[in-house]
Amino acid sequence: MYFLHPKFWPTWLLVALLYTISWLPFRVQLALGRGLGGLFYKAMPKRVAVARRNLELAFPDMEPRERESLLKTNFANTGIALFETGMAWWWPDWRVRRKLQVEGWEHIERCEREGKGVFLLLFHFLCLEMHARVFGIVRPSVGLYRPHNNAVMEYLQTKGRSRSNKFMIKRKDLRSMLNSLDNGEVAGYLPDQDYGRHRSVFVPLFSVPDACTTTGTTIFAAGANCETLVSTCERLPGAKGYVLRIYPPENPIPTGDETTDAVHVNKEVERAVQSMPSMYMWVHRRFKTRPNDDMPSYYSAEQRRKEN
Repeated sequence: MYFLHPKFWPTWLLVALLYTISWLPFRVQLALGRGLGGLFYKAMPKRVAVARRNLELAFPDMEPRERESLLKTNFANTGIALFETGMAWWWPDWRVRRKLQVEGWEHIERCEREGKGVFLLLFHFLCLEMHARVFGIVRPSVGLYRPHNNAVMEYLQTKGRSRSNKFMIKRKDLRSMLNSLDNGEVAGYLPDQDYGRHRSVFVPLFSVPDACTTTGTTIFAAGANCETLVSTCERLPGAKGYVLRIYPPENPIPTGDETTDAVHVNKEVERAVQSMPSMYMWVHRRFKTRPNDDMPSYYSAEQRRKEN
């Protein structure tokens, strides 16, 4: 009965609308999403400013006109991502399979033969919800996540993400994550956001020399019987669906040094983002934490004046 409290009625209304839209043809949902993204671009100036600044920091040599075009495409994809959430949570398996291609699955099979868990590095691309669903269609897995503040959304996202997967692990439950890897599970982890100074180091990411980067990768990769692999999910052009890719990192993870591991992780982020830059979640303040409190924010007017 708690979920029926009037404070949750707006949430249920939006969820009902999203559920209804999820049954429309895929091509129609993509078109609706692009239109919604255009509205986001006009109605969310603060988010647009953050995304624009992130692109400036990441790609300083890119022509301003090209960056602005990339920004608008990114917001179109942000609109699509909302409807992809509905697809990921409510589409039946047969409908997902019709839109799925898989590359590199032999790496998962090799780890299974060797009796190892798979520590799977994922990144914050806009089709992340679909990424989790399509991976679970092929091989149910587990994932680390941050609980939602809204109780209804927490219930729905946990249920939706577990539709084809096994279970979710709260972000601070390190022991359960390590145990899952030791038990041979495929466990997804997202190391590419700014989680603050705790358990972090400052290493290069794109053209930013001191991006706050979690050392959680080392904790899990070195603390369990597992192999580190990378996975991306790309939305194909022409409403063809999605391609799920699994591949080993270019440099070994773990190395025995958490700073080196963080550098290697950021290289993987760069490699993935460069392959589909308009699909990355640029709206987050990825570079918000500086090594020292007295250093100006990368998002401040003062810092921009210094750069110019």
